[in-house]
Amino acid sequence: MDEVTLRALCLLEEAQAGAAARVLGVAESALREPTGEISDGPAAMHFARVVALTRLGELRAAISAADLMLAAADREGSAGWRSCALSLRATRRLRLGGQDMAEYDIEAVLRDLVSAETALLADEPNPVITGNAHTGIAIGYAQLRLYELAAPQFEAAYEAACRAAYPDNGNRAMWLCNLAELNLLWALELYQVGQVAEAEQHTTAAEGYAMRAAAEASGRKAEVWRLSALLFAACARADRQDPAGAAADIPRYTDLLRTHGLPEHQQEMLLCRPFHAVALRRSGRPEEALRVIEDAVALLSPDADWLISAAVHRTHAVLLAVNGSPDARAGLTYGDALAELLWRQRHRWLHTAMTMQSYDALRWQHEQAERAAQTDPLTGVANRRGLDRFLRNLADPGAADHPVAVLAVDIDRFKHINDSLGHSTGDDVLRAVAQLLTTSVRQGDFVARLGGDEFVAILPGADATLAQLVAQRTVEAVAGLTAWQANVSVGVACGPAYSLDQALSHADSAMYAAKRAGGNQASCTSA
Repeated sequence: MDEVTLRALCLLEEAQAGAAARVLGVAESALREPTGEISDGPAAMHFARVVALTRLGELRAAISAADLMLAAADREGSAGWRSCALSLRATRRLRLGGQDMAEYDIEAVLRDLVSAETALLADEPNPVITGNAHTGIAIGYAQLRLYELAAPQFEAAYEAACRAAYPDNGNRAMWLCNLAELNLLWALELYQVGQVAEAEQHTTAAEGYAMRAAAEASGRKAEVWRLSALLFAACARADRQDPAGAAADIPRYTDLLRTHGLPEHQQEMLLCRPFHAVALRRSGRPEEALRVIEDAVALLSPDADWLISAAVHRTHAVLLAVNGSPDARAGLTYGDALAELLWRQRHRWLHTAMTMQSYDALRWQHEQAERAAQTDPLTGVANRRGLDRFLRNLADPGAADHPVAVLAVDIDRFKHINDSLGHSTGDDVLRAVAQLLTTSVRQGDFVARLGGDEFVAILPGADATLAQLVAQRTVEAVAGLTAWQANVSVGVACGPAYSLDQALSHADSAMYAAKRAGGNQASCTSA
């Protein structure tokens, strides 16, 4: 993992541990290092800044910071950081909408989450960034109760943490706990709409994930993850095969988690209360069940997760109704009707998200096909079709007078390399030359393979002096290859964009002049 990413992830942990103000200052200082402007810093540091601003309650500033992170990710060509930026923006928008109805825009949130998924269709080599990206998407979908879409993202994050390059920091157990908790929440909502069999399927799944999490807990917070996992497993047994065991285990594990500093109002501590009450009732202890759920009602705060709040109140109403309370029955009827409406709303959001996913996947496949048609499969640079498209875009009427430099590059004695070392080695040389030419030009310049051993580079806005520097750098880089003895001849020509065809022709002539002069050199002419 590169140093900037590692530093940013350390800052992320600090921000989440309560040092958000300090992290914000450090992140902004690091972002200004390249140019003095926050916007020009690396995407990894923008990530830390977004999280710090969120922790400080600055949601609008966090959304603007996510926009800057998105621009940085695109600048760096990072699919993983792009995905993280989009999911960060989505979840901050969702939270802001909860505070201010004028900012409530579910379609925009879904669009960002789906786009974040689509971004990960491109390969992200860093498994830590990949894990964070999948987690961000999963959290967004989970907040919208789109369980079907959140679960695969948590699973993908877990798989990323299983890669050899991933540090052993406890994240595998965390994501398995996330999956257990997600299935318990899913079950709670299913119970509220009367789908008992389906709910029990999800408590079964929750127990499986929880037991795996307990077995795989590691890292600095291993004991906390192990206890959380065992608590979730106990909750999952409450409505199924072992209510008496669950009734004993739930308070035992919550007491142990309190010794590790988890407060009563934390989500997993509140989530266990309805399951504890159900386990007690099913074990023949209705009075204790009622006391547990009444304590839970008293613990609920205005900002508690609404689904957990609804489950606590519904369980309370059920227990009161069992005891013959007519008011409880009326409240239960109203609550069930409201739960049904919210379940239908959830399905509408799910349908919208899945439609967006299908459209984005098709669009991405089309773009990949277009890109493949314009890319040389051997070297990875553009082919002649890609060059033609770039030249068409460069011929914009508003930029006709802008200067352009052209480099024509040809490998010296390439036939001899093929004949003496074999075509496989010749292919390796072509790939190496393409890579060196790509790294020799500037960001935004264009490199293409015309066929055989011929390449061309287009440098918009470059003058003859800069073009010659790039050409000489390319010649020296190829000559410095140690695996094979290879050289290139480079022809350089400059001129206005409107006479680009002429510049290409002159660069080709200059390249042949370099070859006649012995090769391994650059020759310059003007258009």
